[in-house]
Amino acid sequence: MKENKLRNMLVNGQATVGTRIWSTWPTLTEACASTGSFDYIEFVAEYAPYDLLGLENLARACELHNISSMIKVDLQNRFYVAQKAMAAGFQSVLFTDHKTAEEVAESLRIVSPDCPESGGRFGYPNNRWVGFQPNNPQMKYAAMVKGTVKAFMIEKAETMDSIEEICSIDGVDMVQFGPSDYSMSKGWNLKDHRDEIRKAEEKMIQVALEHGVAPRCEIDTIEQAEYYKSLGVKHFCVGDEFRNQMAYWNGPAKQVKELAEGLK
Repeated sequence: MKENKLRNMLVNGQATVGTRIWSTWPTLTEACASTGSFDYIEFVAEYAPYDLLGLENLARACELHNISSMIKVDLQNRFYVAQKAMAAGFQSVLFTDHKTAEEVAESLRIVSPDCPESGGRFGYPNNRWVGFQPNNPQMKYAAMVKGTVKAFMIEKAETMDSIEEICSIDGVDMVQFGPSDYSMSKGWNLKDHRDEIRKAEEKMIQVALEHGVAPRCEIDTIEQAEYYKSLGVKHFCVGDEFRNQMAYWNGPAKQVKELAEGLK
């Protein structure tokens, strides 16, 4: 059975580094992976357009460069997209917008194998999975389903109220704080409540570590990595394709535009 690299790294207690992309264009994935800077790529399907063929090609490109793959899914169609992505070869699913422990448990049930041991609702779809292995027996398929890394955004006020219960649920592998959604759920603008938001994230990290769940933090700089490292974090998502582009367009590109206007 082909390996799930991200699962293996979590099992072995290794630190991980990922990054976010907005396109299923496989050449972009290859370019990103070829740097050697990342253990996995997160495709933010919650934000971007895609088709099912694109998911397969992205997973193939990751496997070609021996890195893992994660997909961030919407709340409403999460069951369909998560199952399709896993069967296409994605090794991790990041769920969004859950409010209660019951919602988290239901999502885990849908992406767990439909066998007596697991009691899930994911059957035996003939698809490529990791590395295309169509002749695996049924219980190896079940092991691949079970081995998929399940991550959850902690991004609602109600979710933070239930963080102890959520991190106690068997099958929750990773959590990440979402400051923008958390702020909105509190009726806040993020910029006006940075201290409260920082404290909420620190609480999530503490509770996750106490329950053996891996906290993952989204960062842009080594200074931010050092701060989270001091809290016990060793899983980082560095940079975002769209945010990187906007920073460049609003930085060097705007400076050249200003220079050009001065030449008129």
